[in-house]
Order: sequence, then structure tokens, then C-alpha cells
Amino acid sequence: MTEEESEKNYRSTLPGPLGMVDTWISKAESTILAMGVILMAINTVANVISRFLLGESLHFSEEVNRILIVMITFAGLGYAARHGRHIRMSAFYDALPTGGRRWLMIIICLFTSVVMFALCYYSIGYISTLYGRGRVLPSLSIPVWIIYLWVPVGFTITGIQYLLTAIKNLTSRDVYLSTHVVDGYKDTETEV
Repeated sequence: MTEEESEKNYRSTLPGPLGMVDTWISKAESTILAMGVILMAINTVANVISRFLLGESLHFSEEVNRILIVMITFAGLGYAARHGRHIRMSAFYDALPTGGRRWLMIIICLFTSVVMFALCYYSIGYISTLYGRGRVLPSLSIPVWIIYLWVPVGFTITGIQYLLTAIKNLTSRDVYLSTHVVDGYKDTETEV
């Protein structure tokens, strides 16, 4: 099964309502990321065609891509956490036995979740400041603060994902990097 198929058929292994929330968030993230990348590609191609045929760029193209980059970046935070694709420095972690790794992973996930929620809080303050200044995008005339609404959403979803991973590690005997990615290394020599 390819990664695209596994994401399309993603079903959380968390029990009850937590599993439903995890599955729903996964589907929303996938849709947002796919639509964002497709829209960015369409916008960029349209801008190139306009420049080639009309001799000038679409005046709003850069601003649309700016909006999409913010959206994709912060929607992608939760996606990366869900699939265990975050950066890890694991020399100390790898030296621990399974029980120690699981408890350390719980602590790491809980701490990261708190940091994500704190960043969400501060990003809301930043958006409030931008709102108060009344700045707008020159071409689209969209208030700048609207672009950054994705920031607290992304931090919140990522915080929830790390919290769910901590819960998964509390209720499981294995060590999980995310709610469905078990800790371990693939054998790279056999993957040729």
C-alpha cells in the first residue's frame, strides 16, 4: 500500500471519540494540503502563461501564493506530527530500554503539546496586533490578519496530535512516534 493510499484510508487506532477526532483531523489536513498545493501550482502556471502571452505577471499572483504558503506550512505541521516525520535527535533516547523510551516519548509529546498550545496563544496575540493595525494586501485588499489565521489553527492541530500521541503511548506497550507510527528503524539494506 502506497503512502497516498494509506493516508486516504487512514483510520485512527485511538479508542472512542479520540479516534474519531484524530481521523477527522487527518482527513481535513489531507484535503487542505492537497488543495493548497494544487491551487499554488495552478496560480503559478497561470502567472507564467500570463507573463508569456501578455508580457506581464498577474498582479495578485504573489499574494495568493503567500497565502497558500502560510496555509500549507501550518497545516503541514500537524501532518508531519501525525506521520512521525518530525526531527528527532535520538542518541540518548535510543540507548534506553523500551519502557524508558516510552516514558521519555510521553514526556516529549506532552512538552511539545504544551509548547504548541503556547505558540497558538502567542500567535493569536500577533493576529490581534495585525488586526488593530488594519493593514491590507495591496492587490487583493484582504486584511493581512486573515492570512495568519492558519497559524493558530496549525499550532492547535499539532498540539492535539502530540497530546494524542502521548495518550497512545500511555495506553500501549509499544513506543509510538505518532498515533499510528511505531518507533523503530527500517532496514535500509533490504530496500534496494
